[in-house]
Amino acid sequence: MKVVNVHQRELSANEERVGALIDSLSSEDDRLWPTHSWPRMKLDGPLRMGASGGHGPIGYVVAAYKPGKYIQFQFTRPKGFNGFHSFQSEECGKSVTLLRHTIEMTVHGSAVLTWPLITLPLHDALLEDALATAQASLGMTPQIRKWPLWVKWLRWVMSGGKASSQMSADNLIQRSSKNHSR
Repeated sequence: MKVVNVHQRELSANEERVGALIDSLSSEDDRLWPTHSWPRMKLDGPLRMGASGGHGPIGYVVAAYKPGKYIQFQFTRPKGFNGFHSFQSEECGKSVTLLRHTIEMTVHGSAVLTWPLITLPLHDALLEDALATAQASLGMTPQIRKWPLWVKWLRWVMSGGKASSQMSADNLIQRSSKNHSR
């Protein structure tokens, strides 16, 4: 089964500032990944070609990287995911930049069922939280997309009832300000 999944948001910032968010991925000062609610993105070293790691049950290796512009991660797990996910910044006007996340892959085997039933709803919620985190990191009011009941239930089941709840826009702004004023 072929999968193409895109999440994007226009941000009121120049491409350099948005590109810096991409470059912060998996670092101690990660300003893009929503670590407040989701498993942290971890790599075996700094963001660079060949770095490997993942988040939760998803594994990947950095297959392409243009600092400040683009990063592509080739999937290494779970079994049945053949393709990549990427972040890209694209200038769309004076001080407006599009931040886009794309998955392009084919799924086979059990992933034909687990992708649409489990991974896709969790992925969509995580990516919308990442875009809201990007907005908060840039001093914008984040657009929070509420998690569907199915996502809340999946998180509860997978965490044994210990999953954190979704952050409000105010809490995300407060957290972002606190973390980036250090």
